Amino acid sequence: MKKELYNLADKLKYLREQQGLTQSELSRILGLTRSSVNGWEMGLAVPSTPIIIELAKLYHVTTDYLLGLEGGIVIPANRLSEREVAVISSLIECMQERNA
Repeated sequence: MKKELYNLADKLKYLREQQGLTQSELSRILGLTRSSVNGWEMGLAVPSTPIIIELAKLYHVTTDYLLGLEGGIVIPANRLSEREVAVISSLIECMQERNA
């Protein structure tokens, strides 16, 4: 699970490292310069809205999480059947109840 982080710069660095990406690799994926990625992670700049959306998709988190509005993660379910989604949802609810 993600470490609790409070600012965008720390979240972006943590999530990139969790994906096993270097700044250079991420910059190539996004079609940007490495210095752009470095600037975000140092808190010197903020990614544009379209880039925040791409980062959220890449890291399987919500844009709200990146922006500090909530802490949820996203589980990509577009290739799962309705039954599979229901099973996963039930499992998550069970785990949340057990940990409450």
